[in-house]
Amino acid sequence: MPAPLPVVLPRTLQFVRHGESAANVARMQALVAGLPAVDLATRDPDVPLSPRGERQAIALGRWFAERPEAERPTVVVASPYVRARRTAEFIVEAGGTARGEAFGADDIVLDERWREKELGLFHSLMRSGVAERHPEQDALRALLGPFYYRPPNGESGTDVVLRVRAALADVAREHAGERVMVVCHQVVILSVRYVLERLTEQGLHEVWASGDLGNCSVTSYAPDPATGRLALRSYNVTVPVEVEGGALTLEPPHATGPA
Repeated sequence: MPAPLPVVLPRTLQFVRHGESAANVARMQALVAGLPAVDLATRDPDVPLSPRGERQAIALGRWFAERPEAERPTVVVASPYVRARRTAEFIVEAGGTARGEAFGADDIVLDERWREKELGLFHSLMRSGVAERHPEQDALRALLGPFYYRPPNGESGTDVVLRVRAALADVAREHAGERVMVVCHQVVILSVRYVLERLTEQGLHEVWASGDLGNCSVTSYAPDPATGRLALRSYNVTVPVEVEGGALTLEPPHATGPA
């Protein structure tokens, strides 16, 4: 039997996708209506949760609050984008951490490296809108693939991976031995899988093709004694929200595809 590992990693590392946002709702409406663009009057960092997204976050927090203390997070990290930060706050307010009511919103660690992928010029566009308004860029994206293609003033998948690598290293260094929850975004969680599981570009696309992450879904990692690395324990778990009766939402296709 392998000798116990020294405590150099988080005991658990969980990633929560934010609750349904106003942008998720607007994108679905644009998809159904066949519109080339989403009607969004706010910048991406300020997009709020929808009422259903708030209920989802509260439901997830209550579910965690009912778990044994040893299964609840001791550290909560979040993207500073409103939809992610508010999801984290709702989880904390519902008593979803190991410290219960003693853990407040001020204890949440905000880190901009966990923010959503920046779409730049394509911020409000659907796939059809990119093809219609920027055909040369659409052709370049098709040639390079979404992992390496960078939209004007935006990020490529590799740009997101670069900041995710740095953020993961800091989590491991600063929160060794803790049970860490990171509340962030779908593309960011896919990038985490790419980094921690050492996926290839094709492997990342296969994960994406397996299905979107549900809002307020949970993806979990824990150290593997055999390898000394964080290993995937569960992916896209929506049971917490389902148990509480919260409706699930999936994000429709956006302009730049996976990562």
